[in-house]
Amino acid sequence: MPLFYTQTIDDNTKLAVWHITEPDEFFREKVPLSRSITHPAKQLQHLAGRYLLQHLVPDFPIRLIHIADTKKPYLPEDPYHFSISHCGAYAAAIVSDIKRVGIDVEEPTERILRIMKKFLSEKERQLIVPHSTEQLVRMGTVFWSVKEAMFKWYSHGEIDFIRHLQIQDISFTDTEERKQEGLIEALFTRDNRIGLKLHFKMWEELVLSWVAV
Repeated sequence: MPLFYTQTIDDNTKLAVWHITEPDEFFREKVPLSRSITHPAKQLQHLAGRYLLQHLVPDFPIRLIHIADTKKPYLPEDPYHFSISHCGAYAAAIVSDIKRVGIDVEEPTERILRIMKKFLSEKERQLIVPHSTEQLVRMGTVFWSVKEAMFKWYSHGEIDFIRHLQIQDISFTDTEERKQEGLIEALFTRDNRIGLKLHFKMWEELVLSWVAV
């Protein structure tokens, strides 16, 4: 079972990341596939994300999921708050029965260098102090992933990533992996000014970020 990462955030909130190596038949035995998805790779990501929801919460009502106009999946009666993300051969999900949540996974690539000015202010870019192009790519990906997680946490669309999603500060957690995970303090300003704390974790091939409030 290629469960890449899992974390119990608190008694009511869990997350997991899956490394997709199985054929779609493996997931189809457990979860339904949306007929609107026809691309094979997208089908696998879709199935893996929903499979993770049931891995985290065995009684999760997969078949009751609706898709909002903003493309966000949701449950009409809100028995659970959840968020799903996928990128390449990875899928991630977070579930809580009391907190609004958002999650995002990204694979670091140099493409991020070409678009950073589109989602980061000058002040935010100054928070990145790289010693190499590789580190700039990784930290740029972290900032993008954090803003994606905030966007999913809000869930109502119509967001300006620079104006409404403002990264204030970043700190790293001392671990054996040295500067591979940490905390970002951010300000959400779309409707009201709301301070958020988002967690991130980096591996060589993947960046993960999440928020649960």
